[in-house]
This record gives sequence, structure tokens and C-alpha cells, in this order.
Amino acid sequence: MASTALATVRPPRKKRGAVNADRASLAPTPREIAQIARECRKLVTRRALVAAGASIVPLPGVDVAVDISVLMRMIEQVNERFGLTPEQLEQLAPQRRLFAYKAALGVGSALVGRMVTRELAIKLLKTVGMRLSAKQAAKYVPFAGQAIAASISFAALKRLGDRHVEDCVRVAQTLSELRDDDVVASY
Repeated sequence: MASTALATVRPPRKKRGAVNADRASLAPTPREIAQIARECRKLVTRRALVAAGASIVPLPGVDVAVDISVLMRMIEQVNERFGLTPEQLEQLAPQRRLFAYKAALGVGSALVGRMVTRELAIKLLKTVGMRLSAKQAAKYVPFAGQAIAASISFAALKRLGDRHVEDCVRVAQTLSELRDDDVVASY
């Protein structure tokens, strides 16, 4: 009973590496951006390893389902760490929010500031479709085929994740370089 009372009194813990919610109107500093990028690259590698591990399972379709769910969660986590989820962007001042969306479009990212749906994840995986087709075919070769499928899965998710981290870095850098008088003047 006492632990329940303590839980309601304690303030919620801040997520490590995430942009401070109290500073929602302020962009992260270049040092914070670099730190978040390092943490996100590690996250991408860990998630890609999970997907690779699922590719070892010889059941058809399991690896694709895992790839999709891992990719969706990974993109959401990277966006969250950079303060670029749709919810976080909605907390920004209207002018700054507009610049955030323009910056995302400027880097050509379809994932920064957007809700990641299953359909979007499938579309992304289709961009590396040749590899995924080879992965499915390789699974029919005993042992070596499963190793090949795992390495293809790892490479595909690592590439997509790293590219997304770089897109988030560019958007975050654009927002950190943006001064409030720039926002007002161009609005």
C-alpha cells in the first residue's frame, strides 16, 4: 500500500536521451544531437540484430512479421529520442512546427514527424525488396540459407534505421540553428 502512494508522489522519470519535454520550444544543442544520434545508432544495431535472430527461425513469414514490427517500433523510438514524434511536434509553437515539417520535407524523409503505420513499414521494406526476396529464397537452403537470411535482414533494417537517424539529425540541426527571430520574420 505504501509503495502505491509513493508511486503517485514521484515525478515520472525522463527517458534517457530524449529531448527534454520542458524545453519543447527549444531545439536540442549540437552536443545533445550528437549524443542522441550515438544512442540511436546503437538502438538501430540492437533492433536489427533482433530481426536477424528472427530470420533464423525456419518458419516462413515469421521473419517478415518481425521485420515489420521491429522497423515500426525502431522508427518511433528514434523519432521520440529526437523530439520529432507527431505529438512532440504539436507541442511546438506554430511557426517552429512549420519549420520542423519543412525541414523534414527538405531532407526527403517520409518518417520524421509522422505516425509509422504497418503500410508505411511495408513500403519501406519494399525499397529493399530484392534483398528481402533473396532472404525468403535463401531460407530453403538448410543452415547456410538461414544465416544468409539473417544477414540480409540485419543489413536491410540497419540501413533503413541508420538513414532515418541521419534524417533526424539533419532536421534537429536545422531546428537548433533556427533562432526565434528567424521564425517570426519568415512566417
